Amino acid sequence: MSHNQSRRSFLARTAGIAGAAALASPAKLSFAHIARTPTPKGKPRVELKDGDTIRMAVIGTGGMGTGHCESFSRMGKEGREKVEIVAVADVCDSHRERAVQKIGEQGQTAHVDSYRDYREVLRRDDIHGVLIASPEHWHAQHAIDALLAGKDVYCEKPMTLNLGDAMRLRQVQFANRHVLLQVGTQMMQLPKWKKARQLLAENAIGKTTMSQTSYCRNTPDGEWNYYGIDPNWRPGVNLDWEAWCGSMGRQAWDPLVFARWRRYRKYSTGIIGDLLVHVMTPMMYALDCGWPTRVTAAGGHYVDKAMENHDTVNLTIEFEREHTMIVAGSTCNENGLEQLIRGQKANMYMNGRHVEIRPEAKFVDEIDRQTVECEDIGNDQDVHRLNWMHCMRTREVPEADVELGTKIMVVVDLATRSMWDGHAWRFDPYAMEAMRV
Repeated sequence: MSHNQSRRSFLARTAGIAGAAALASPAKLSFAHIARTPTPKGKPRVELKDGDTIRMAVIGTGGMGTGHCESFSRMGKEGREKVEIVAVADVCDSHRERAVQKIGEQGQTAHVDSYRDYREVLRRDDIHGVLIASPEHWHAQHAIDALLAGKDVYCEKPMTLNLGDAMRLRQVQFANRHVLLQVGTQMMQLPKWKKARQLLAENAIGKTTMSQTSYCRNTPDGEWNYYGIDPNWRPGVNLDWEAWCGSMGRQAWDPLVFARWRRYRKYSTGIIGDLLVHVMTPMMYALDCGWPTRVTAAGGHYVDKAMENHDTVNLTIEFEREHTMIVAGSTCNENGLEQLIRGQKANMYMNGRHVEIRPEAKFVDEIDRQTVECEDIGNDQDVHRLNWMHCMRTREVPEADVELGTKIMVVVDLATRSMWDGHAWRFDPYAMEAMRV
C-alpha cells in the first residue's frame, strides 16, 4: 500500500468517529481504537542546516493568522531570528491579500506565494515549518497533513476542536517524531510557571491539593462580534465556503459563522477552548499532575443571549495525582479568580510576574514566606514563537507539545459536554475512554 493510500485509509477510519464525537453526546467515548490503527509514516523532514533561514508558511490568515504573519516577519526584520514567511494559504482571497500586505509592511523583502488550497503549501519541499491558525474544526486535519508532509508545526489553540481529533493528532505525532508540534498557547513562556514547576517538584509547599485560575473579560457588544463582516465576500468567487466548512458538512452561506465561528457550538467550544486554555495550560504544566480524570462544568447564557456558546463558565477538574483545579471564565464580567496553588504546608500566589509563597499558619516554623523574582521577558507570545523556532533548530521537544495539548483537550472536550448535558464526565487515561457520570 502506498503512503498516500495508507494515510487516506487511516484518516477515513478515524475522522468519522472524531467528527461524530463533536456533534453527538453519547454516554461513553472510546479512543483506544486510534492507538491500534496503523498510523502512516510521513515524508522526511525538510532539512534545516545551521545558519539557514527558516522558511515558513501560514495556513489560515484571518485575524490571528495575520497577527502571526506580522510578528514573525517583524522578528525576522529585527534579526531576532533568521525567518521568512514564504507562503500563505486561506480559503478567502481578501484574507490572504491582507496578510501578504502586512508582511511587506513589516519590512520583509522575500516574496510570499499565496494559495487558496493549503495542500499546495504542503507539497513544497522548501518549507521547514507551518503555522496553523485556521478555525478549530480544521486544526487537526491541517496539523496531521503538515506533519505527514515533513513540516514542523505551530498549531494555534485549542489544539483541536474535540478529543477525538486530539487523539488522532497525538497518534500521528508519536508515529512521526522526526517532526515536532507546538501548541500556540499564550502565557506558557512566562518564567513564573517554569519556576513554579521547579518549586513544586521540590515540595516547596507540601502536597498540592487545589488550584484556581480564570480568564474573564467584559465585552458589552458580544464576544467575537468585533470580527467584521466584509460585504464583498462572494462564495464561489473570492471565497471557497465549501472548503471552509470541510468535515462539518455543507451548509448555507453565513457570513456571521464565517467571521465569528467562535460564537457557535458546532465550530467552537467558545470560552473554554478559546480563552481558558491560555490559563489552564501553564497551570497544568507547573502542577504536573498527570491526566485529568473527572470534569464538571456549569454556567450559562446570562448576558449575551445571541451567542450560542456560553458567556459564563465554571469548571472543576480532578487529576490522577490527587489534585483539583477550579477555573472560571466570562465574557460579561472582567473580575477573575486569584491565580493560586494551594498546598498542605503553604500557598503559591501567581497573580503577578513573580512567585510568592506564604506558609499556612501551622507550618510557619517550617516554611519561610518568600517571593521568588522572575525576569520580565516582554511579549511572551513572541517568546513562544521564538521557542518554536529554537526547537526547530535544536530538535528539542516543545514544552507545549502534543501530550500536554491532549491533556488540555480532555478538559476542553469534557467540560464542553458537561456544560451542554449537565453531567460530570470521567476520563480513564489507561483505557483511553471518557464516560458520562
